[in-house]
Order: sequence, then structure tokens, then C-alpha cells
Amino acid sequence: MIKPGGTIGILGGGQLGRMLAISAAQLGYRVIAYAPAGDAVIAQVCNEYIAADWHDADALKAFADACDVVTLEFENVPAAPLDAIADKLAPHPRALAIAQDRLAEKRFVADLGGTSAPFHAVDSRADLLAGIEALGTPAILKTRRDGYDGKGQWRIGSREEAEALDLPDTPCILEGFVQFECEFSVILARRADGTVAFWESSQNGHEDGILARSTLPGAAIIGQQVGEARRLAQAVADKLSYVGVLTLEFFASESGPIFNEMAPRTHNSGHWTIEGAATSQFENQVRAICGLPLGDTRRVAPRVVMENVIGPAAATAHEALADPAAHLHLYGKTDSPEGRKMGHITRLEWPEGDTSS
Repeated sequence: MIKPGGTIGILGGGQLGRMLAISAAQLGYRVIAYAPAGDAVIAQVCNEYIAADWHDADALKAFADACDVVTLEFENVPAAPLDAIADKLAPHPRALAIAQDRLAEKRFVADLGGTSAPFHAVDSRADLLAGIEALGTPAILKTRRDGYDGKGQWRIGSREEAEALDLPDTPCILEGFVQFECEFSVILARRADGTVAFWESSQNGHEDGILARSTLPGAAIIGQQVGEARRLAQAVADKLSYVGVLTLEFFASESGPIFNEMAPRTHNSGHWTIEGAATSQFENQVRAICGLPLGDTRRVAPRVVMENVIGPAAATAHEALADPAAHLHLYGKTDSPEGRKMGHITRLEWPEGDTSS
């Protein structure tokens, strides 16, 4: 167990790390963050910030040596350099390597009995056309690595569109479309001893490929399928001997939950847990990696809605402060281009006349 007063290292400088650092400080831990130079909002709240390249072996080792444990705040950290600090890292770099490659991720989940959208590896134009022949259209071409929030994705509506597409010079995966009623997340925290805690699954709504809102309770179909989805999520966590918070995203369909992707970290769809659950995903990440007991994950209000503040909307987000049900989080980013997550608002809602809050 790492006792309060110890030092937690965070790889990455974004808002997930910022919220994680705040939770770590509340539990009495110091935080050192490591990321390449840039708009690192985590630097505003941590004890020390190291701006260095992911491949700077000396800087990475010095960082790890100064920490009792190291964790991740996003999954686009190159996995290979982390092998040198694997003894300090939670989760293990293997989880990162699998989550970074959409093809490896889907094959890994399939080996555990999970169902995903039909897929086809694409390394050439011939592969793409073969995939269109096998999966039909519409379909989505995605880069195997690095894409997020709708980036690195192309919707293909016909073979002619596939033939005309300016194919990216990087390995890709073609995914067939699936019919589904809604999307949901399974978020769990796991300790090294195998103890697991799940949060309630939110129903997630996306706009332009970006998560716009998460709502609890979700549609009835989520409640019907969450048990199967949780079994798969726990199988993934156990297979990886995972330590920390792990997220799996699913489509709820007539045939059952369809796996979409995994994230070896806290997740945007879990931001509601800061005010909406007895213990947030960020606090339980700290608890898990430090060997502390996991906290209660129960929802604390009849209805919880988390909405992302995206792009220029941040300029008017303070209007939410007039709503007694709203909790505003702005991430301290200095610019607000379209499509950039600038913050979020969580509302805890009770039936009219209920004074339980």
C-alpha cells in the first residue's frame, strides 16, 4: 500500500489528469505529471510538471524514480518506452498496447467471447475493397491508432466512395455498421488483488463523433444487457491483471451488447461520478493504484446528466452557476476551437417537491 504523503506520477497533461491530480491531493498524495511541452492543464494543479518527450529514456526514468506509482491519463502515450518503467506503472503497458491498436483490441476481446462490429484489416486499397465486399456499405474506415473524438475516421457509403477515398498512409480497420438502440459505458475499478467495483452504466449521446452527454438512469435495454457487458469487462481486466480504472464502450442492440472500444483510464462518460456517485472514478483510480480499499460507487441522485462543454460554449458556461442542480467544471484551457472539450456540467436532479438533496 502506498500511504498518503507518497507520490503519484501521471503520464499525460490533459483534463483527465487534472481531475485525477485533484482527487490525489484530496487523499493526501503528491503528484508529478509528465508530458511533452504544450497546453498541459494538469500543470495548474500538480506539485511538479516535467515537459519531456515520451522517448526521452533518461527523463522518463528520472520521473519514475521520483514516484511511488505511475498511471495514465490518456492512451496515446507510446507503449514501447514504458516497458522500462513497467514495475511502477498501473495499469501494465500491455493494456495500453492493446487499447492503442483497434485491430488488436477487437481480436483480444473476441478471444474472451465478446462481440464487436464485423471488421476487416486494411493495409492497402485492395484490402479496403475486399473489406467493402465482405462487410457491405455503409461502413467506417478508422486508423488503427491515435484517432479519437471522431478523428481518423471516414464513413464510406459505396464501393465508388471507397475507390475514390484518399486512403491514409497508415494501417486501418474497416468496421461494418451495426443496428443499435443506444450506447453505454461500463466503467470499473480493479485493485491488484482482483477486487472490482463497477459504476452504473450511463447512456451516452454523441454529436459529430464527440460525446455530448451521459445520462443516468439509462434506457431499459441497458439494464437488460449490462450484466453481460460487465462480465466481458471483468474478463478483460482479469486477463490483463489490470490495476486502476478501465472503461469499455458498448452498443445496446437486439442481439445483445456489442463491444466498441476500451480505454485503459478514467473516461469522459464517467465524469458524472464526481458529484453523482458516492466515490468518483478519479478517487477510485487513486485508491486502486495505491492499494487502498475501493470506495462506494452508488449513484446518489434519482437522475444525473453530464453534458460536455465543447468549443466556444465555454464562454457562456458560467450561466450554469445559476442552476442549483448544476456543477460546473472548466478545465483551464486557454483556447476554445470547435470540437475541443473545454469542460463539463453535471446536474443532479430530484423529482419536483423532493427535498432529499
